[in-house]
Amino acid sequence: MEALSVDAGYAGVGILKGVDLAVPTGKVTILVGPNGSGKSTFLKTLARILAPTAGAVLLDGKDIHQTNTRAVAEKLGLLPQGPVAPEGLTVRELVAQGRYPHQSLLRQWSRADEAAVNHAMKVAGVADLAERPVDTLSGGQRQRCWIAMVLAQETDLLLLDEPTTFLDLKVQVDLMELLASLAHKTGRTLVVVLHELSLAAAYADHLVMMRDGQIVCAGAPKTVFTAERLREVFDLEAHVLDDPVTGRLVCVPFGARARAALPA
Repeated sequence: MEALSVDAGYAGVGILKGVDLAVPTGKVTILVGPNGSGKSTFLKTLARILAPTAGAVLLDGKDIHQTNTRAVAEKLGLLPQGPVAPEGLTVRELVAQGRYPHQSLLRQWSRADEAAVNHAMKVAGVADLAERPVDTLSGGQRQRCWIAMVLAQETDLLLLDEPTTFLDLKVQVDLMELLASLAHKTGRTLVVVLHELSLAAAYADHLVMMRDGQIVCAGAPKTVFTAERLREVFDLEAHVLDDPVTGRLVCVPFGARARAALPA
């Protein structure tokens, strides 16, 4: 997937300004930026929900906004921000909705569909919840069910908008471990919008920092996740440390009092 000089916005108000991005295949790309930076708008444009006012989004070399919906759904799975399941819908019924792009008048529910649903629930760790209503589950369990639904589409490309929001840190880590394994063990390509900076730095193969509707920098976390970039993009004073055990980067913000104590 590739974005070429993309402009986009809402009701005549521009948000994205000439955004270019080549999404690495089989990797986890994570978008970060302050509120209003255009992260979710960019993801919606990549997902064909929002049409660009200029530029193009290419999927397999073709303009995604000139491709029919079913063809896109067979290649791209989307988990929007804060999805809500209808009351009483079971986990199995929710996950089965991921197979709809594969249905038609000539092709109804098949053994392949059933196998895809069962495999998706197993990979997402919700197989034992299959007959439970989704609205009776915890936040982390529900997110895993939605991820299973997207997996049931069997697409190579997954777009996820803030999948860890409002979840406990342990649940966030478990979900990011799951998403990373999808890329690194099955070769799927993921584009994820996140708010938690240390989580983004820990799990991104390709980290994209946005501000004011533009990409400020993009690359491996070791290259772009620096104190200088955090100051430039987020107006945030912070140390960036290497975890001595995992080697992952950690953001440690400090306020005015801590800043005053720093040596000149």
